[in-house]
Amino acid sequence: MQQLQSRQSVRRPAAAERSQSAPCKSWTDDEGADDFFASLTAIEQKQEIMKRLDYTLPPEDARDLLPPQSPGNSEKLKISHRELLLLYEDALYTLIHKRGVPSASHVTSQEEMIRYLQKVFKLDVSDHAEIMRRVKEAKAPSLTVKVTIVEARNLLAKDANGFSDPYCMLGITQGQPAPEVEEKKGRKFSFRRKKEKIEKRSSLKDVLPVKYIQVTNVKSNTLNPVWNESYVFEVDDIHNDQLHLDIWDHDDDVSVAEACKNLNQISGLKGMGRYFKQIMKSARANGASGSQDDNIDDFLGCLDIPIIEIPVEGIDTWYKLEPRSSSSRVEGDCHLVISLAIMQRDTELCKMMGPMNIHELLLRQLLTSEISKFQNERSSDCQGLSKYAVTILSQHAMQIDLSPQQKAAIEWLAYSKHHQLQSMDYGLLHQLLEDLDKRSDLNALTPDQEESLANSFVFFIDYCWMLLQRMKQVFPFNSPKALNQLELMLRCLLKMYSMEGFKVLYPVHKPLHVEIVAAVKKSTLEWYEKTRDNLKPEIQSDQARLNALVQLVDTVCTDLRKKYNYYNKIFISVVKIDYFSLTYQQLEKLVADDVLVLMEELGAAIEQERSRMTQLIAVTLFELYLSLKEVKHFKEFLPLKDSNLGLGNFHEWFQISINKWLHIVHEKSCERITKAVAVDQLDPVDTLSKHSSSAVDVVTCFTQIKSFWLQLAWPDPMGAFVFVTKITDDICNAAVMYSEMIRQKADVQKKITQQLCMVLNNIEHVHKYIWNLPKELAWQEVETSVERVCGLEGKQQVRRALDTQLQSIDAGMQRQSNYMINQLVEKMVIDLRKYIQHVSLSPDSIQPDDAVSPLMKFLDDNLIILSEWLVQENLCRILATLWKLLLDLVAEALTTNTGVSAEFYERFHFTLEALVVFFHAEGQGLPIHSLRNESYKALKEELHLNKCSTQELIEKAYQAKIQQQKSPEPTPYGMLCIKCHYEVSEHKLYIDILHATNLIALDTNGLSDPFVIIELAPQHFFPGAKSQRTQVKSKTLHPIFDEQFIFTVSEKCSNDIACVHFTVMDHDWLSTNDFAGEAVLLLQEIHGLQKPAVAGGIKSVSPIFLKLTHPDSTVMKPIVKILEGRPGDREAQDFVKMMKEMEVSPE
Repeated sequence: MQQLQSRQSVRRPAAAERSQSAPCKSWTDDEGADDFFASLTAIEQKQEIMKRLDYTLPPEDARDLLPPQSPGNSEKLKISHRELLLLYEDALYTLIHKRGVPSASHVTSQEEMIRYLQKVFKLDVSDHAEIMRRVKEAKAPSLTVKVTIVEARNLLAKDANGFSDPYCMLGITQGQPAPEVEEKKGRKFSFRRKKEKIEKRSSLKDVLPVKYIQVTNVKSNTLNPVWNESYVFEVDDIHNDQLHLDIWDHDDDVSVAEACKNLNQISGLKGMGRYFKQIMKSARANGASGSQDDNIDDFLGCLDIPIIEIPVEGIDTWYKLEPRSSSSRVEGDCHLVISLAIMQRDTELCKMMGPMNIHELLLRQLLTSEISKFQNERSSDCQGLSKYAVTILSQHAMQIDLSPQQKAAIEWLAYSKHHQLQSMDYGLLHQLLEDLDKRSDLNALTPDQEESLANSFVFFIDYCWMLLQRMKQVFPFNSPKALNQLELMLRCLLKMYSMEGFKVLYPVHKPLHVEIVAAVKKSTLEWYEKTRDNLKPEIQSDQARLNALVQLVDTVCTDLRKKYNYYNKIFISVVKIDYFSLTYQQLEKLVADDVLVLMEELGAAIEQERSRMTQLIAVTLFELYLSLKEVKHFKEFLPLKDSNLGLGNFHEWFQISINKWLHIVHEKSCERITKAVAVDQLDPVDTLSKHSSSAVDVVTCFTQIKSFWLQLAWPDPMGAFVFVTKITDDICNAAVMYSEMIRQKADVQKKITQQLCMVLNNIEHVHKYIWNLPKELAWQEVETSVERVCGLEGKQQVRRALDTQLQSIDAGMQRQSNYMINQLVEKMVIDLRKYIQHVSLSPDSIQPDDAVSPLMKFLDDNLIILSEWLVQENLCRILATLWKLLLDLVAEALTTNTGVSAEFYERFHFTLEALVVFFHAEGQGLPIHSLRNESYKALKEELHLNKCSTQELIEKAYQAKIQQQKSPEPTPYGMLCIKCHYEVSEHKLYIDILHATNLIALDTNGLSDPFVIIELAPQHFFPGAKSQRTQVKSKTLHPIFDEQFIFTVSEKCSNDIACVHFTVMDHDWLSTNDFAGEAVLLLQEIHGLQKPAVAGGIKSVSPIFLKLTHPDSTVMKPIVKILEGRPGDREAQDFVKMMKEMEVSPE
């Protein structure tokens, strides 16, 4: 617990109120904003740090921690000194009189075994010598062999029906002297031999008890009989005696077994074979009459097993049946279980208690000595004990004739008691329970043994509940071995509660899950109350109580995380109990109750201004909120996520606190920004950056505020909207404030310097962050949550409000950026104007490259600084602003200088193209499409036009008219219908003006008085050709003219510009005529010139409808402006006059 509590808080410690492990330094309200935001950062990172902490304990602390036993129970489990001495005597007696063949894992040296026992019992030499003397003087025990005939298989069929009626006869035969053994090497002993053969054997003087031979029941009509009958025989000579077994097919109606039982004692018989023959005679004497030959039993096989070859652990195997002679034919196998046992053990302990109790004491004593060696000398034979312990236990179990059921019960009793005194592997205990359940036979136990077994169950269960209450200490989560032991302990409980023997011996018990739930709830409550008491501050101030509460909640968080990540899956997989849900709901309610009490008191004081919210309280409240949010987050792991919990609406407790906190955050942000600007030397923060320290500080400050908002995760949609609006507004205001402050710091700079570039980059750096506020502050989530509550209209209102805020701050930041850009450019205006004037005033004889060279050098010198210190975005903005300025200066120079030479315009054309190449910078500067914008195109067109002659300009004007005529766009000025035909032989062009439609109204009466002027254009193509006109048609918008006009035209005049120009005018009697529209028709499109002539002349030509247009001012104004600047050119002035009549002026 102390280790966990030392990691609970990452905030500043306060003498007696905080943990010594808190990583943040102590600070107070008087300290600066840096400490304030550093504390916020530490708080936000705390939960993640807690999740990632390596809780691995040092090796010495990772050991199992067993709770102490009660003194009374502990004393009951101890072995008294007197019992220890008597137990040592019994163990020595077992070794001195050991019997049976030891297994490969047993120790055969008696000296080694005695030395081992001395170490186990820790007796001095004198005690050992005295006990050894008594053991050697004690009466030697007698040996017995227990045989269980289980079954046989695949016997020979002796009856006509294809089966047999098998039974077994077995007993102990005495060993034969060596010569006789050699004589009878080729044949086996049998209880039934021919009379003459039997009588040749040496006489048996001693009286033979009937018990020396036993007969099983007869199993009728089977070749695979199952008997499961057990017999016990005394052994006189372990070295020479053998167990002999015959299997016969029963062929008469008498019971051989009954005859054997009725014959009490026979004397004067010679040998076991004769003894058996007497039994058969006795049986037949009581049977049915008949031929004796017909009733002779058939031999099925026999076995001879030397007693000396029986292992200590006994035998449980199949034996292949053997013939009694080479002529016998047998088949099949017999399954026997054989074990040894010792009777009449002459020890003091045997007189005081039963053999099972002695074996339990011996096992417990060995466990006490050997449990620490489990990892080094682990044996599969005796639950992890050494080979010495295995040897003595196996020999003792054999000598006292322990059944498998009794052995399983004793092992459980010993191990379950010992585990309460010393750590043990619960896998071993679980295996003992498995064995006990598998071999469970309460009938094999005495009432005292049943009571001991029942008590062991009770003690084990109570002890497990005690371990569960200290689970985190006994089974630490960071120890895989300990967690595995917890799982195995639960499996032990599960196994115990499912055992039939447990249900019989302990009938009054609650279901396992009820017991576990009760134990878990009790331990959880005790742990929480103890933790809360340990964290209770000595000084009961608001701050101290808050600190303690934060540590308590953090401790609960850590505990819940362990429960979910480590313990819960163990409980679910083993006992099907959702341990996490059980403890979470209990702890969550306890935390909610404690927090609510304190928050109600603090909230009332803050709301009534009785207690000012200090920075420390504000930060601690924020930390408490995040810790509670983490506790509530665990709700996601509950099976029923909609459960009503105490922390369901805990955010409402912090409503007033958050508002106060936001105010403090804004104040601290402004303080931090002011300090950042004051200490900023406008140097880049590193070699890869082009902004200075203040920009980093500002963005870091905003990022911490953003992080706070995301950590807050306010669940109430409308409250979230209010808070995010407030936070956005505070960030925007702080950003604008920073932009103004950093800009003012650079106002003293007179030239383009690195510092000016840094300021512009700083503003851009902050602006980029501000532009990402919707994403940074998760606006989309706020909109979605409001939409769920208020519908689409509510979402749209939120979006509009937030967008308005963002647009406002963007405009403010843009103003500051533009101001700095203009400041930078204005520092170049005077020099740029000078160098443009140099280009303008250069003599015509100078090369354009030389004229523009000073301008390019000036730009290159300044842009080297800009490109080195400006970020790409700002560099592009500077270049774009410079480009606009240069285009304006060139246009200004062109306006100022009129009527100059063509070389003047050629120099500026060269200058313009050189600037495009310079500003593009092979793709590193502005893109070509940005450079060749509309202003550039207009300027370039103006330069091109200024280089043209008057006639070329007039031709361009008519080219524009022709293009406009061909345009498919509809016209609002009406249509003119005409016919045209060229008579080649006459060199005459015939034009019929038929009518016009939908003319525009130019008089006050809503009508017009139209007439049409027809002329060939351009005039320099047709020297001497005069214009002609129709009659005036009064008061109509649809005049009908039907007039014909003839022009003399040479075929050579036909080209892609020569055309007929139709001008529709409105006749005014008292003022100048008004322009109504114009149309043009290329001579190439008239039949008789480029098109084939039409038979019948103009009368046969189809009418042509020409749309009436007004001149395109974007094309005509530059041309008119240039021509107007040529006052000495009559042709130019005439064209200007005509265009002005069409309402085209250069302004």
